[in-house]
Amino acid sequence: MQIQVENLGRKFNKDWIFRNFDTTFQSNQPVAITGANGSGKSTLLQIIAAILPATEGKVKYTYRQKNIEEDKIFRYLSLAAPYQELIEEFTLQESVVFHLQFKPFRNQLAAGEFIKKIGLEKARNKPVKNFSSGMKQRLKLGLAFFSDTPILLLDEPTSNLDKNGVDWYQQHLSDNIADRLVLICSNQPYEYEICKRIIHIQDSLIYIR
Repeated sequence: MQIQVENLGRKFNKDWIFRNFDTTFQSNQPVAITGANGSGKSTLLQIIAAILPATEGKVKYTYRQKNIEEDKIFRYLSLAAPYQELIEEFTLQESVVFHLQFKPFRNQLAAGEFIKKIGLEKARNKPVKNFSSGMKQRLKLGLAFFSDTPILLLDEPTSNLDKNGVDWYQQHLSDNIADRLVLICSNQPYEYEICKRIIHIQDSLIYIR
């Protein structure tokens, strides 16, 4: 998988959040996106995910030498983020079955096996609206980790997780990045230890380290 960003910029009212950004993201080369709160990390990730439009520039997607149209890229990516909504009326079991109608799990993982992997067996029949914030985060991360997609996008991935949850995140992140294009928005180094490349946003400028 390859994502090519050309002259990318996003404006809020009259102020540029960032602009003139050019880079290429590749599978098997995890990248961290860092920057102060409000610097534009999540905005950049949402533009790459085709959730938000860019003010200027463009994003090109290529998978197995084939160009993917922007309005089709959702089929190729998994996202876990604080602004991501879950269907609160569903039980955990119903949430997983519903998700599988759109994206299968990696390695043909079954719904029951998935629930065990996220450590929520006892909550199988519990409505998501009654989950703690940490349980909801495990569900979001699990759906992102285990979905059979070539792109994995994570924004503040350990939000609301305790130490056991953070350990779970680090283990399953390492186990589920092979042959995937991975982008992680974070200011916590333990969330992006796997990343050899860092993109830092500061004062409307983007620095690549």
